[in-house]
Amino acid sequence: MIYDVQKAGVLKRFSAFLLDFILLCVLAAGFAFLLAWITQVDKYTDTLHGYYEQYGQKYGVNFEISAEDYNKLTDEQKQLYQDAYSAIFMENHDAFKAYRMSIMLPILITTISILLSYIILEFVVPLCLKNGQTVGKKVFSLGVVFNNSVRISTFALFVRTILGKYTIGTMFPLMLIMLMLYQRMGAISVLVLIGALAVLQFGLFIFTKTHSFIHDVLASTVVVDMSSQMIFESTQELISYKEQLGREQAEHEGKTYGADQSADIDTSPVGEERSDIAKAAGSKKSKKKR
Repeated sequence: MIYDVQKAGVLKRFSAFLLDFILLCVLAAGFAFLLAWITQVDKYTDTLHGYYEQYGQKYGVNFEISAEDYNKLTDEQKQLYQDAYSAIFMENHDAFKAYRMSIMLPILITTISILLSYIILEFVVPLCLKNGQTVGKKVFSLGVVFNNSVRISTFALFVRTILGKYTIGTMFPLMLIMLMLYQRMGAISVLVLIGALAVLQFGLFIFTKTHSFIHDVLASTVVVDMSSQMIFESTQELISYKEQLGREQAEHEGKTYGADQSADIDTSPVGEERSDIAKAAGSKKSKKKR
């Protein structure tokens, strides 16, 4: 195990994301069907369509035409269309209620369904599996820790999931699309905003050392490879471990230095002494020969 951050590979991260995304969609769809049945959203939609058919026949207009076909109408036809549309809601309080509920409920159901799915799969499950692991991350041996290799806290996991993934990463673009569909927000404005978010996410992934997205930047976390990552319970434990490594390294270097010094003391003087003796013996032999 290595205490430095062991960044997960792109392929493993994508595989884990894909599995988690599929599970999230399935769970969100299940919650949506349940909430739609509880709120009886279809009842309001059917009521509204009934009024559209009734007043469409009365005024001789078709409320199901597209915006392109509407623009092709003459001024008189457009005025007739507006008169029929106004008459529906001025003469029928139930029609106005059905219209309001048919817009609000789908938005509410979608929002709550996705929120519940994120809470279960991206918050509760990681709390149970530990180390920020979702089902996908568990399968592919990935985890989530702080940038300093300390175990992720509950609060940081909440920020990463709810503020980062749910609010910014999912609901922001989804609400823009809903505004475009229901409130006729300009398609160009929606595409620009969603594109800016995508560019920001891609830029963070490319240029950050840990290849992080917005949710990881907000929570100061990083996705790591659990097969080689050492995780610490606290910052103090990390500091203590580094200090221990420093002491062990210093002791090792001290022993190595001491051994080198001993080798120098034992060999160098002896070598010099033997050289001096050899020189003296040589000089004595030369004197005897003379």
